[in-house]
Amino acid sequence: MKISVRSHDELLAAVPHMFGFTPHESLVLYPFAPGLPRVRVDLPTSQTARGDVWESLEVPFGRHARPGATVAIICLTTDRFNAERASEDLRSRLESIHVASPLRLWADDNQWCDLDSHESGQRTGAARTRIDAQMVAAGHALPIASRSAMAASLVGDREPIARLMPAARTASAASDPPAEHAWTMERLHRFHADGNALDDLDAARILLAVTSVPVRDNVWENISGRTAQSHVALWTNLTRRAPDDVRAAPATLLSFASWIGGDGAKAWCALDQVPNAQGYPMARLMSAALTAGVNPSEWEVQAAHLHDINELARSLARTLQTPQGPLNRPAPEM
Repeated sequence: MKISVRSHDELLAAVPHMFGFTPHESLVLYPFAPGLPRVRVDLPTSQTARGDVWESLEVPFGRHARPGATVAIICLTTDRFNAERASEDLRSRLESIHVASPLRLWADDNQWCDLDSHESGQRTGAARTRIDAQMVAAGHALPIASRSAMAASLVGDREPIARLMPAARTASAASDPPAEHAWTMERLHRFHADGNALDDLDAARILLAVTSVPVRDNVWENISGRTAQSHVALWTNLTRRAPDDVRAAPATLLSFASWIGGDGAKAWCALDQVPNAQGYPMARLMSAALTAGVNPSEWEVQAAHLHDINELARSLARTLQTPQGPLNRPAPEM
């Protein structure tokens, strides 16, 4: 995602486009050069919370920090005093891993202030309009109102497919597994070609099919930077409609496709839709990758050499040194 900004006001207008929603009471790290992740965390309001934020950021920033790395620290809150303290604390901690923060910016909905130079101004509709126009011209959707709205967009009416699942299970049991696998891949290929939403019968059949790990993995290995947008559309729709007992696979595939497509916030929201995510290995792997701030390009580089999805997953797990215990969902969204 490339956005041309000419002022503090336009930088603030660009922030919602980085995450797909408008952050509130948030601390945002905006890198000035490629390499470091873009990050949003809930604004910490105590020294303990500031330490917790750093604990969640030290690993991903340590992975990507290079000599000369710089980031802007942006505090979006009505509490300017707390913005001062949180941004100064984080600047000091970033310096310990050789990441400079030449800009600390505070803003609420109406005004902004550079916390170092004390330059200030009003947030304007003209800045938002210019940044929105850039993003629409590049084919990106406008951000939604909040993270909670993003999470809510992944929950739809699940009853129609729930009613069909007993019959779908009976039909699947009577069918030949290779034939179901082949039908699923052909039906998904047709979706990627025409973009038409699946009817309830086809959706139920596919949701049941991807509970099979080989089928799911066949779908997984077809997700790349080139195909991510179409997969996000597909698995968003199916995650919204999937009953609990068949939602782990589509939600985790959505998380992966969102991550590959550069939407870390949606990747986290998708993982929130996985029932018992700690018990689903692919979800655990995605959680670990997001926690460590792994750049999707690292997966793409490996995928160019390793064409087996299981070997790719093992390679990523080795890189992450994935722990065997439960993975807790961290605060940062990248």
